[in-house]
This record gives sequence, C-alpha cells and structure tokens, in this order.
Amino acid sequence: MTGMQHASLALAPMEAGDVDEVYALECSVFPHPWTRGNFVDCIASGYDAWVARDAGGKLAGYFLLMYALDEAHLLDVAVAGERHGTGLGRWLLDTLGARACACGAESVLLEVRPSNERALHVYTRYGFREIGRRKGYYPAHEGKREDAIVMRLDL
Repeated sequence: MTGMQHASLALAPMEAGDVDEVYALECSVFPHPWTRGNFVDCIASGYDAWVARDAGGKLAGYFLLMYALDEAHLLDVAVAGERHGTGLGRWLLDTLGARACACGAESVLLEVRPSNERALHVYTRYGFREIGRRKGYYPAHEGKREDAIVMRLDL
C-alpha cells in the first residue's frame, strides 16, 4: 500500500478511552509490552500520543513522542499485526516526523531491540542510523536483559 491508501485512516490524539485498545494491540505485537499504566502516564504527562483508526474505527496503529530541546524521542510505535507489510509503519513514521518538525524537533531518537529485526529493517530503510547501544536496556526472557540499539533520524 502507498501513503495515499493510508490517507483514509483517521489520526487523533490518544485519550484515556483509547488505552485499553492500545494496550491490547501492544500486547499482541511485542513479547515484552509496555504496561497499561505506561500509556496512562504518557497521556497524563502530555506526551505527543496519537492513534490511527480505519473508517470503521478499528485501531490500525499508534505512536508516542516525547520532546527534549530540539529532539523528539519516539517512545513507542506499533502497527496492528494484520497490517504488517502494508506500508503503514512508513506512514506512521512520515506522520510522526511531520509532528516532530511542527514541534521544532530537528531529529528523532529511538531505541530498538536487536532481536526486533522487522523494526530494525523498517527504521534503517527509512533513514535512521545507529548512534550507540544501551547495555541491558530491555527486559528479556528468563530474567535476562537485552541491549537497545539507539538510532537517530535527522529531520
């Protein structure tokens, strides 16, 4: 699908009423999902949080940005499983990049698990570049920890 095909999606600020559905999507696509409370806290903190819904109101994806000085930090982004491979991830990156620019950001920073090959591929193809690693950043199976690859995109 192209970006034009995603134009039928409605983008709206994430609200408390979205959290249960957002959390369910999060749990369906990540082996170590955020907690429901993480989303509630982000909304309460006024982070730039958005949901994308299809014409029937079904959640297609979401993203959350936090701003610090001239940089946007992509805290979380997800695409519903049935929409993987449709270009929706790229559309969400286009959308969050435009939001970040509008808010004065000159770059977007994110962390991603080395084991999340799909996301790494999407981010690299989009233009994000690895700038470092955070050792033991993520929880992993059996009480272990996984590093984070830190990536940046100049806007």
